[in-house]
Amino acid sequence: MTTSDNSSVPDYLASLRLDQKNFIVLGAGQGMGRQTCHALHQGGARILCVDVDEHRANEIAAEVSGIPWQADCTQRDDIQKLVDVASRRLGPVSGFVDIIGLALWGSLLDMDDASWDRQFDIVLRHAYLMAQIAGRHMRENGGGSMVFIASISGLSGAPNHAAYGAAKAGLMSWVRSIALELGPHGIRANAVAPGTVVTPRRGNAKYSEEQQAEIARTIPLGRRGKTSEIASAALFLSSPLASYISGQTIVVDGGLICRFPVPV
Repeated sequence: MTTSDNSSVPDYLASLRLDQKNFIVLGAGQGMGRQTCHALHQGGARILCVDVDEHRANEIAAEVSGIPWQADCTQRDDIQKLVDVASRRLGPVSGFVDIIGLALWGSLLDMDDASWDRQFDIVLRHAYLMAQIAGRHMRENGGGSMVFIASISGLSGAPNHAAYGAAKAGLMSWVRSIALELGPHGIRANAVAPGTVVTPRRGNAKYSEEQQAEIARTIPLGRRGKTSEIASAALFLSSPLASYISGQTIVVDGGLICRFPVPV
């Protein structure tokens, strides 16, 4: 301890731990969801592993000693049931990470109403339902953490997936509103905005070596991201180490969105 500063020094590494904490992961079965389950589990959390595919839910639950749960998270009754199950089988819910999302590709001028509505359901409806239903539970149980996976498509233009970009921008606004309304109840809400990431659904296999090299050249760090790197950000935001962070979006994109728009 110095004479000029006698404030206590916390155990920073211990603040990453989630021992005795109960979490829900939506979209847990593969990619960012699977890695997030492992990150939370390694931090000590108990997890309800939720996926629309029952087989995937069972697989990841077995990997992290979690509880598998199949649900359509765009349905209010399904969200209510999974929050009830988590609180009954694990205990009070300490937080959740919502990873559900899928970009529908196509021209803005050719988009139909059904595609627009489906895109907003895929990106936003579950976020609304989970924040509301789990938020009520957290309000009565001392607070908690909400983390949503957004996208840099919501921070810039989103050519050929415009509805997705608009919905992800809405998700980041939703996070800020949650932070304002639920902060007094001890509830934090944040988002992670990935750039281009190699996932089971959008891996390298669909690109030629030349296309992969071209993508890498657009990213300052010279490569696409890993799902584990998104999970790392989700773990940080879920942990006590981020106890004074709320309403924020952490961009995890290898510096992509920082690029100057013309060659220099």
